[in-house]
Amino acid sequence: MGILIRLMKQTFSRVVFVAWVVATTAVAVFAGDQKCSGTARECDQQIRQFLSGKRFLGATIDDKNPGLVIKSVAPNGPAENAGLLPGDRLIACNSKSLTHATSRDFKQLLADARATGELRFIVWRRGVYKRIRATLEPYSKEQLDKIIDAHLSQSHPSSAGAH
Repeated sequence: MGILIRLMKQTFSRVVFVAWVVATTAVAVFAGDQKCSGTARECDQQIRQFLSGKRFLGATIDDKNPGLVIKSVAPNGPAENAGLLPGDRLIACNSKSLTHATSRDFKQLLADARATGELRFIVWRRGVYKRIRATLEPYSKEQLDKIIDAHLSQSHPSSAGAH
């Protein structure tokens, strides 16, 4: 494994990544179990402002203690387009080892990746290491609408779909 990590450090540039976790965080923040105190319009504006200019990977990640595994990928999202699959174990990303990473470490990687959006993964899939290159993409209007609709339907049921 040490040779693999050294190879990754030599081969991959140092950049980190922003991903779908941002969207998940936004939904969790704005669509918790409780009703929020803002109006539907205020929430719509706040969510759009929060996600404006942010990019995503389109994958959900499970913390397997140790390490991280892709739980799911969004259809037609950057993760799927790059070839990441559910069940892929994340070994490294942009020269950072993820073999003992936690979901908290992963979130920090996401927060640090705004600059380039370039991701170079090494994943373990069915007994084989694979290199996968992905590029983060900005949220589309449709994705923002989905995130907002999820919040409105949970916290503002009378105005869901009305933005």
